[in-house]
Amino acid sequence: MNLRLSILPERLAVCRLAASDAVPAWAASGSFSSVTRTPAELSIVCAEAAVPGSVGRESGFRAYVVAGPLDFGLTGVIASLTEPLARAGVPVFVVSTFDTDYLLVREERLEEASAVLRRAGHSMAPAAV
Repeated sequence: MNLRLSILPERLAVCRLAASDAVPAWAASGSFSSVTRTPAELSIVCAEAAVPGSVGRESGFRAYVVAGPLDFGLTGVIASLTEPLARAGVPVFVVSTFDTDYLLVREERLEEASAVLRRAGHSMAPAAV
């Protein structure tokens, strides 16, 4: 499977709050955000610059966007991205939406990840806005 990817321009953070916490206003900042509540946590991905210093987080991510919308019947989309990156030792964090998938990697690994993904047959589009 060959996918067309673009890279979001801003740095992102993956944050963990208590499962009972309300979704804070800063969670919706930036061009991309994702909020997931489970019985164990409230997980937020959003613009790194918006996250208060007191919030538990992993920072410094950039996001690849898979050109979509993707059909729900497709199989192997995430595997076609994560398998070559796993072989190269590049950790990822994945967010899926109704239309497409987002693959987050640490910014310091972005060039390496792009090279790995190109070698796997994927193409890079101009930056998404």
